[in-house]
Amino acid sequence: MSKILIENQKLSIEDIVNVARFNFKVKLGDSAKERINTARAVVDKFVAEGKVSYGITTGFGKFSDVVISKEETNDLQRNLIISHACGVGEPFAEEIVRAMMVLRVNSLTKGNSGIRLLTVEKLIELLNKEVHPVIPEKGSLGASGDLAPLSHMVLTMLGLGEAFYKGERMDSVKALELAGIEPLPYLTSKEGLALINGTQAMTAVGVLTIYDALNLSKIADIAGALTMEALTGIKCALDPRVHKVRGHSGQIDTAKNLLNLIDGSKMITKQGDLRVQDAYALRCMPQIHGASKDALRFIKEKIEIEVNAVTDNPLIFPETEESISAGNFHGQPMALPLDYMGIALAELANVSERRLERLVNPALSNGLPAFLTKFGGVHSGFMIVQYSAASVVSENKVLAHPASVDSIPSSANQEDHVSMGTIAGRKAREIMKNARHVIAMEILGACQAIDLREENFLGRGTEIAYNFIREDVKFVNEDVVMYKYINKCYELISNKEMIDRVEEVVGELL
Repeated sequence: MSKILIENQKLSIEDIVNVARFNFKVKLGDSAKERINTARAVVDKFVAEGKVSYGITTGFGKFSDVVISKEETNDLQRNLIISHACGVGEPFAEEIVRAMMVLRVNSLTKGNSGIRLLTVEKLIELLNKEVHPVIPEKGSLGASGDLAPLSHMVLTMLGLGEAFYKGERMDSVKALELAGIEPLPYLTSKEGLALINGTQAMTAVGVLTIYDALNLSKIADIAGALTMEALTGIKCALDPRVHKVRGHSGQIDTAKNLLNLIDGSKMITKQGDLRVQDAYALRCMPQIHGASKDALRFIKEKIEIEVNAVTDNPLIFPETEESISAGNFHGQPMALPLDYMGIALAELANVSERRLERLVNPALSNGLPAFLTKFGGVHSGFMIVQYSAASVVSENKVLAHPASVDSIPSSANQEDHVSMGTIAGRKAREIMKNARHVIAMEILGACQAIDLREENFLGRGTEIAYNFIREDVKFVNEDVVMYKYINKCYELISNKEMIDRVEEVVGELL
């Protein structure tokens, strides 16, 4: 059974994806357990001495000046969870919930949270036995962390709320019983806050989205290369010298990818063969795709930092026996990159739709039949495929408006600036799905156009991609129920299989 050991190392985005999507098990190493226990001892000392410390012996938010007695500690933590579980809307996908759970575990093992080892192990047990709390998508301000979503996660640990088990939604107590898990009988000092005061909902969405986005940026290059061949594009604009003198790595890498993909193609031309230059959607692919790739690389770096961050409050520093109330729960370091990711992905979709328009428009397609059908008039061909793509990219323009520029004060203005980072993440994920749909439609159109050229001598990489699509999606000779073709192509590019096949031939796509 594949496992992720949480010890002293930093977890990678791939580690989180393996737990979230492929049900890798999670195990704590001895040093992680030691860190948890050491920090917990400090919290127990504070409680025993009656030391005033935020969230340990006081209330929360605006109630931070209310001192809580030792006898009320357990009630304080339980009440925190049940009162904060205020999420609304549809549940997060189970893969996002699993990512949230492992991210929270990883944060708690750093030794700055003061939670009991027993409580961390209970969260791991739920994860490993695939009991997934029902966590509504909406309700987080992204500071103080993702309070509402993470509270729903903790409800299931206590045998409250709802959970999914083996694909069925049910009361948590039933899910725990079926999985052979005893609910956690209580939370004690600091634990409720340690579990919910963090950025793990927005980060979970961000981890899965950046992983998919980086793969989609490679698919976008493949789609663009196929369209370039279908439109007898000019390869001179891909000359490495052009991109070296500007210097942006994403641009340089994209030009290299495209040249590798079309290497050996008989459908590609040079400037002056048929025309002097191509339109921007072809000629500027390195600049457009490359800018999005540079953005995605920056975003990946920021998300990798947050994956391994301690984001609750207060923080425990065992070496000096201090508890410091600060602001690591604030989602701004994620909110801005997640908004940026939405914009970067929207642009990949924008230029893809413009290439699709050139494929279907007889005034722009360099000799292809209108709407990629031999029987125009009786048949509409790919006419409405482009409509659908245009609709989706227009929706992306609305979704790409940044969430992070908004803030609504909360907790009687004690929390007077919030990040809206979880909204930014959810929007970026929706934009990613929309962009994947548009690129799937472009690939369908490009393969159709290549077949209509009849003499389709493709490049080394594009031939692999074309054959991969044609294994499941055939040439459209006459009008068909088109959405099934679109959905199938979307499915085919939703994992790494096509990328892997292409990379076996042309080397790693950048």
